[in-house]
Amino acid sequence: MLGFGESSKPEIRYDVAVEVDFVRQVVEQLNIEPCCIIGHSFGGWVASAYSLKYPNSVSSLVLAAPAGIRDDTFCGQYDALRPLLWETPAVDWALQLAKPFASLAGKSEKLQQISGWRRELMSQPVARSFLMSRMRPEDAVDTVEKEIHQLQIPTLVIAADSDETIPLWHCQTYANEIPGAELAIIPNAAHGLPQTQAQIMAKLTCNFLNN
Repeated sequence: MLGFGESSKPEIRYDVAVEVDFVRQVVEQLNIEPCCIIGHSFGGWVASAYSLKYPNSVSSLVLAAPAGIRDDTFCGQYDALRPLLWETPAVDWALQLAKPFASLAGKSEKLQQISGWRRELMSQPVARSFLMSRMRPEDAVDTVEKEIHQLQIPTLVIAADSDETIPLWHCQTYANEIPGAELAIIPNAAHGLPQTQAQIMAKLTCNFLNN
């Protein structure tokens, strides 16, 4: 997807519609429709929105810990991270200057974690865009929970039972609202399913596609 991995990372305001248009161009250029689309987290949100807009383009859908369900408890949850997104070297200088004080206070590990968050967020333009501009209830205008009941596409929803990023009930909402959808819950799993549960995900996906 645009803004992820080795795809281009233009400095734009990322939203779901932009990503759906990008996926559409990829599918058309590769001439692969109808195709199975697999989406994780924000990718699951985009996959659902794409399927709603282009239902004949998707033969089946696999959603792993998908975002896209309106949840106002997210609002304000990440406000404390916003200073880490400021594109100024002053933030990096401040983190460097804080090292000796953090060491004296026994907080070196916490400071390293904060510094790691900044590096990760600065390399992820989509996450940065959402944290800067999508944290109010009125911003959640393109969530998909009100439309996914329209999908008539075979769908597998994979959830992580220890996910602290996407609550389990979000996955259950997808599974309950999409007609005929299957729900698979991976025990003792956190949000990063492709990174930590790849073999289980592959087995679940292959079984689903074979059926």
